[in-house]
Amino acid sequence: MSRTIVVGAGVIGLACAYSLRRRGREVVVVDMGLPGEACTKGNAGWITPSISAPIPAPGLTLTSIKWMLKSDSPLYISPVAAPGLARWLWRFWRYCNPRDFVAGLNAVASLNQSTHAAFAQLERDGVAFELHRDGLLFVFKDEGYMENLRREFDYYKNYGYSVPDRMSGDDIRRLEPGVSAAVTTGFLVKEEAHVRPETLAAGYLAKLRELGVEVKSGVRVVRAARTGGRVTGIETDSGSLSGDEVLVAAGAWSGQVTELFGVPLPVQAGKGYSITVNGGGPKLTRPVYLGEARIGCSPFNGSVRFAGTMELSGINTELDRRRVRGIRKGIGDYLAEPLGEAEGTEWVGMRPLTPDGLPMLGKVPGFDNLFLATGHAMLGVTLAPVTGEVMADLMTGEGSPIAKPFDPGRFRW
Repeated sequence: MSRTIVVGAGVIGLACAYSLRRRGREVVVVDMGLPGEACTKGNAGWITPSISAPIPAPGLTLTSIKWMLKSDSPLYISPVAAPGLARWLWRFWRYCNPRDFVAGLNAVASLNQSTHAAFAQLERDGVAFELHRDGLLFVFKDEGYMENLRREFDYYKNYGYSVPDRMSGDDIRRLEPGVSAAVTTGFLVKEEAHVRPETLAAGYLAKLRELGVEVKSGVRVVRAARTGGRVTGIETDSGSLSGDEVLVAAGAWSGQVTELFGVPLPVQAGKGYSITVNGGGPKLTRPVYLGEARIGCSPFNGSVRFAGTMELSGINTELDRRRVRGIRKGIGDYLAEPLGEAEGTEWVGMRPLTPDGLPMLGKVPGFDNLFLATGHAMLGVTLAPVTGEVMADLMTGEGSPIAKPFDPGRFRW
């Protein structure tokens, strides 16, 4: 039986380990922290193929220039930039054009076609997690801003979505009374769903252990063993591991791992923030996207989470109070019940970003048995089950035509 070492126990690494184990692979998972504790733990948990367009988009360059030095804006670039960030931003901005945007959107939409079915299959397989199928409500204060986003649904007509009907502010408040009078328009996408992401990670972890997968927590990879283009194992701070193949799925930390193999990755950390209120806070019955503020609201069993912002400041878990205040202000602008200054548990997580906004799925150029599954940005939860299946297809030799646009070889090494 072939043995696979998966580096990373976030939702992507766990999903890949699960799919590989179901294909008959012996699997061991290692993570420098606890499973599901990094970027997975505090995000909004949306399963939303309809808003999975790449981050680099036409017009984003001018918008981002206005935002990037304003500390409470949806996008913030720290004046103390991370190593390599200037070059990465140059590559990112080169993808902010209509041709690359549409190509990337179609690639992710193709990957997403089985997303909802994949989550349903997880339920049938006995993976236990909190899942809600209540759709996704978009709310806006500006009609033009709303129409710009609603028009993106034209791209998804070939993928099972129709352009959603425009709703008035009164229509929205009848559906969701917790929305404030400042909201004038919006639309509802009925097909979408959301999970509490930490329960998804816990469900995967429990099922993996049931299937005999070893998951090693608090283990850091410190050295790589290779002969030419073949990886023979890894050295960790708690001992050596041998395997027939290695899959790096360590999110924003993936580049630190691949550097040990002599492979630099074009991945930057995009810091996101959230506030989770248990047993109180604004009352919502379904996920709500606060349009101009770019904040996602996710009601869970007994709590509600507010997530947003993108900060480029390297890999660090420092919580910037100004960013959190920006989320709190946005909530007050759109929802009838504001969030108190000290209310809720605040969280920060690192999203892995590539210059073209697409994940890297596949074999590392120059290697026979080193694979990548990283760069999912804000789509880690949405794409986790299908990423697991695609990587299992690629690593067991079955092949996956829909994986071609995500080949790591599209970047120069």
